[in-house]
Amino acid sequence: MNSQPCEILLQASGLAKSYSGAPALSGVDFDVRRGQVHALVGENGAGKSTLARILCGLTAPDTGRMQYLGRPYRPAGRLDAERLGVRMVTQELNLIDNLTAAENIFLGRMPARLGLIDYRQMNQAAAKIMAQVGLGGIEPTRLASSLGVGQRQMLEIAAALSQRCDLLVLDEPTAALTDAETELLFDHIARLKKSGVGLVYISHRLEEIRRIADRITVLRDGCVAARADTAQTSIEQIIRWMVGRELPETRRPQRTTSKVLLRVRGLCRGAAVRDVSFDLHAGEILGFAGLMGSGRTETMRLIFGADPADAGEIFLCGSTIPARIRSPKHAVRCGIALLTEDRRAQGLLLPLSVRANVTLGRLGDLARPGGWISPARETSTADRLIRLLSIRCRSPAQPVVHLSGGNQQKVVIARWIDRNCNVLIFDEPTRGIDVGAKFEVHRLLADLASQGKGIIVVSSDLKELLAVSDRIAVMSAGRLAAVFDRGAWDPDKIMTAALSGYVGREPMGLTA
Repeated sequence: MNSQPCEILLQASGLAKSYSGAPALSGVDFDVRRGQVHALVGENGAGKSTLARILCGLTAPDTGRMQYLGRPYRPAGRLDAERLGVRMVTQELNLIDNLTAAENIFLGRMPARLGLIDYRQMNQAAAKIMAQVGLGGIEPTRLASSLGVGQRQMLEIAAALSQRCDLLVLDEPTAALTDAETELLFDHIARLKKSGVGLVYISHRLEEIRRIADRITVLRDGCVAARADTAQTSIEQIIRWMVGRELPETRRPQRTTSKVLLRVRGLCRGAAVRDVSFDLHAGEILGFAGLMGSGRTETMRLIFGADPADAGEIFLCGSTIPARIRSPKHAVRCGIALLTEDRRAQGLLLPLSVRANVTLGRLGDLARPGGWISPARETSTADRLIRLLSIRCRSPAQPVVHLSGGNQQKVVIARWIDRNCNVLIFDEPTRGIDVGAKFEVHRLLADLASQGKGIIVVSSDLKELLAVSDRIAVMSAGRLAAVFDRGAWDPDKIMTAALSGYVGREPMGLTA
């Protein structure tokens, strides 16, 4: 394919879409050109995903028209768009859990011989594709359900990149990826650009936008707020276009107390978590850094009772008697909350309303004598939490499945905030959340810490950890490699610690 950077692949004019009378898009003009990355940014609920779904045949516009390769374009569905060379990797993962990695990559086009699937050929081809995106250490025969969120994201990207296309839409592709995996993705994007593929890139990580995008369109409240060449636009200007306001500094003063709310000693589970020990103090935000697969999420699941530990003890609120946490129910009763990294599979009841989801954590407090839920109490609580977290929804009765990814995340956060637990574990709390909403979440974390709560934040975004944490613990190959106090850390030291378990040497110059 010859690269023609100025040729318009797809052009959309006057696109509009409403849901139950509420506009999601209003008169949007947009185009994608060969050999360019066109970034699409905006706050959660601004209309980015709706526009992407229309481009890829997943949603039909109410009004407007599109042209693709110079011809009228109105795909009947995703398969129709893919047949024409338009592909999309969505923010919410769409893998089939009971299929293998190879089967997911080649779904719908599995190689066959004499009417039977040629698994040997398929697995060999899948292994090569997976190695290109950093999944070379994973067997193609492994079930998708056994992979972590970041690995599943890379598998979806591998499936999309394994097929030639003219136009590729990437919706938050790096939200669950490590820096190394992100670099691999960017290498692929550079090769696709050289081959003449046009890309739509949706991300809240504005540093990425500045790095890889040629042009940028900013959406706000379903309308185009700005268009610009990325090279001529600063991050500060993009933020102003997105939110319509300046955002204050998020770094907070350190207010850690000497009171220990959570003491973990010798926690183990196979090779995933090996002899992990640490303390969490009242009023502290303890960040957990590390590469994907380092054991961060696995450690939090052990603390929350979601997985059984092979060894180790957990002490709460200064007690000398270990807590018996055998299930998440026991953990919640002990005052421990966990916001999981996979909100759709493990954090939400998607068909139910925002009201039902945010109040799910304390239904007993909302019940009248006899056990029936009081609609007035439930609605009052939901209204308060919706205002507190600025959840963008049509009403408390709107099903959560119809919210944007960032607003779904805020619904889960609202539930745990309302539960009033002493220890709150946030695993990737701002994954898929725009810059304005991320600031609101960081403010909420600081407010909770100022109330004397103990906060653990697991994040793949090192800048986030540096901004919000009082201390940063670094996991590497299942072990706690180092713990840094504020003022003693820097990105190089943290990365050295994160890699230490994989290179056969101890980190140097680290404070424990």
